[in-house]
Amino acid sequence: MQNFVETPRHEPEKTDATQRLRNFDEIYRFFNNRQVRRQAERCVQCGDPFCTTIGCPLQNHIPQWLEAVATKDLERAFLLSNESSPFPEILGRICPQGQLCEGACTLDDGYGAITIGAIEASITELAFAAGLELPFPGICHAQKVAVVGSGPAGFSCAHFLLRAGIGVEMYERAETPGGLLSYGIPGFKLEKTLVERRFELLRKAGLKLHLQQEIGKDIKLNELIEQHDAVFLGIGATRGSKAGIKGEEHEQLFLAMDYLTQKQRHLFGKELPEKYRMHGKRVVIIGGGDTAMDCLRTAIRDGAASVSCLYRRDRANMPGSRKEFHNAVEEGVEFCFNLAPKEVRVDADGRLCVDMVSTRMGERGADGRQCVEIIPNTEHCVPADVIILALGFDVAAFPELEEIGVKTDKWGQLKIDPLTGLTDNPKVYAGGDCYRGADLVVTAAADGRRAALAIMQRLLA
Repeated sequence: MQNFVETPRHEPEKTDATQRLRNFDEIYRFFNNRQVRRQAERCVQCGDPFCTTIGCPLQNHIPQWLEAVATKDLERAFLLSNESSPFPEILGRICPQGQLCEGACTLDDGYGAITIGAIEASITELAFAAGLELPFPGICHAQKVAVVGSGPAGFSCAHFLLRAGIGVEMYERAETPGGLLSYGIPGFKLEKTLVERRFELLRKAGLKLHLQQEIGKDIKLNELIEQHDAVFLGIGATRGSKAGIKGEEHEQLFLAMDYLTQKQRHLFGKELPEKYRMHGKRVVIIGGGDTAMDCLRTAIRDGAASVSCLYRRDRANMPGSRKEFHNAVEEGVEFCFNLAPKEVRVDADGRLCVDMVSTRMGERGADGRQCVEIIPNTEHCVPADVIILALGFDVAAFPELEEIGVKTDKWGQLKIDPLTGLTDNPKVYAGGDCYRGADLVVTAAADGRRAALAIMQRLLA
């Protein structure tokens, strides 16, 4: 260990941009046994590992599995990384490590942080390739739990309940399980075979998965409560936010998740509606988070003539991860900063355009972020064939919540005990974006695990 002086930080190899634009395949090639060991050996084994204590919402056993990898004990590393995380090979790919574990790494200032995400993803891939398996006991308790939603929070909750031998019935309204992991994160960041593989493991462990079952339509929520010992709600935040500007109801303006979902359904073999076909079109995406990056990089693979990102703040204040920003730039995306939308309209020649105004960064507000100031007399038209809004997500209305005594706040987010996930209904738990608002996959996974542990404590006491 502690070979950080002799061994520099090394990123996984990445497919060249000209090659990766030809398909939706994952762009990174993760570490082999030798590479993963060399990178793990850089860890200084801190007495107080910030990567775990302040950097990881799951508080993964990062120094421990780094040491196991460095000493060639792949099985121990595999079991440790899967002990606290429901899907480490997925989170190793999609977590913003620079803002979390790697950003908290002691070596980040000077020597380059440990490549924690790449090592995490590589451990499970190498272990599965070596034939290692996760220790699910099978269903060994009479109690059963209903999980509503198969996205990261519900996925995580089901995983940990099954690890305890508790039966789980999962209800998902889509045709494919995984929620955001399947429909909202493109394949170039996360191969869908990885999600499918995890759900197959859970099926073998005893999961009963009910697809195309919408709560409130195909089955009532109060029925699930009556038929199960506990219910976990992982219904996410799926309602896209609009800009509140004139003309945003135009048929060639749509929300980010609508586009990403339709494109992924197409990749799953379904018909793609004409308006979501980007070939030869000028695509303008408004927003600066990772969902905007996903739309930008998807549209350019779809053959768009040009793809532009318009964001109202400057580059330093852009919320999207640096890694995704650089990948998008490599792939030919144009970024235009300090521009805010004012109106969507059709000009005198019948062409769609979005009127933008220039902005500048002002004083810091109560939240610590710089305020956005509009610069007078800077309105101008940006022509487009398609406009996509990637401005965040809200919790969709769920009428049955009031009937079962589950309270929500003014934003429609579910009120829960943050220590257990328990709602005001003593049999109903919740977590993820339906509680936090749009947030990270890893925080949803942590919520699902927290609720699963609380459910276990109550049911098996």
